[in-house]
Amino acid sequence: MSESLRTFVGGTEVEVPNSIPDIRAALPDERREEFDLAINEAGVHEIHAVMRHWMLEAVPDPEAEKILGRLARDEAERRSVA
Repeated sequence: MSESLRTFVGGTEVEVPNSIPDIRAALPDERREEFDLAINEAGVHEIHAVMRHWMLEAVPDPEAEKILGRLARDEAERRSVA
């Protein structure tokens, strides 16, 4: 059994999935196929980084999502002006 990992999201401590089945289960259905592909394509030197990426994606952070949304809107606006 793997050790439980925890982080804080919006001031609340949450558990972070840290095994391939747990990460997959925590992802929205529409992201699971991309996760499967990334895990299956990762080599021995990349697997840790790939898992860390998906571990964090499996834990929703509303504040981070707001920031990313704002950045995407700003970028879209900048491109439409250029």
